[in-house]
Amino acid sequence: MNSKNEQDSSSEEIFCKLAIIGSGPAGYSAAIYAARAQLAPVLVDGMQPGGQLTITTEVENFPGFPEGIEGPVLMHRCREQAARFGTRFIESEITKVDFSDSPFGLQTSRKEIIRASSVIIATGAQARFLGLPSERALMGRGVSACATCDGFFFKNVPVAIVGGGDTAMEEALFLTRFASKVTVIHRRDALRASRILQERAKQNPKIEFAWSSTVQEILGDPASGVTGVRLSNVKTGDLSDLECQGVFIAIGHEPSTKIFKGQIDLRDDGYVRIAEPGTTKTNVPGVFVAGDAADSRYRQAITAAGSGCAAALDAQHYLEEIGSL
Repeated sequence: MNSKNEQDSSSEEIFCKLAIIGSGPAGYSAAIYAARAQLAPVLVDGMQPGGQLTITTEVENFPGFPEGIEGPVLMHRCREQAARFGTRFIESEITKVDFSDSPFGLQTSRKEIIRASSVIIATGAQARFLGLPSERALMGRGVSACATCDGFFFKNVPVAIVGGGDTAMEEALFLTRFASKVTVIHRRDALRASRILQERAKQNPKIEFAWSSTVQEILGDPASGVTGVRLSNVKTGDLSDLECQGVFIAIGHEPSTKIFKGQIDLRDDGYVRIAEPGTTKTNVPGVFVAGDAADSRYRQAITAAGSGCAAALDAQHYLEEIGSL
């Protein structure tokens, strides 16, 4: 990013008290609270406005919707609520940040320069997927990356889970509460999960294992949903079909935090490091974080929304302390 004295004269400059990077439950919740506090926040949508819930069909565990609500509808309502109180939305991505001095500098993909007295990072994390066309086509139609979110929809039917680490075993065990059978598909012949989780999974009568196998294709169609997976044995190359009505991908998540490297403290796994436990503060005063960009444990819409509220309150207190309100 050009310095304050060297910026491209063709770039539009936007000044604000608070900039929110990213949407989704964390970003929208932060915007609602900040806007109601008369902070006039500027929210930059990011690459996927609304976050991961926009690829979720039915959300049944968000309070206030006893009959459930579609993920995109929930996010649209959150956006409308934030707009109602005066949030300004910029439909773009942040490509570069400068947290070395206040006001902080943010550059968008449309070349706007945002100068903000405080910033909330709400860029989230993306589940790692297999990269199959059939996986993309059946996302939300039997393919999921969150057993906690979607396991309830697979009562008394067989499901498969791909992965061999702690997350995969935790989700496999969780899915046994609903599914008739859970098949763990792992490309190796031994799990990477901790010993205690391995033992729990192996001792559970509902869990079976497809060892040394990779998913070549997810079977089914968007109308009827998933009907099975086609497996390839990595040792023999043999193909086989496994019948199931749900496929859960549990091969890890990647936080969307690369643009912040060198600007704030990140953990070894890329998640933003919380500087003061019990707050949303980063190591840079005036920069806060909400949602899955810092949360590698819960990764739920409701916890993201709660942290968005907290980040907005922390930002408000910070702006009061520096006399910017």
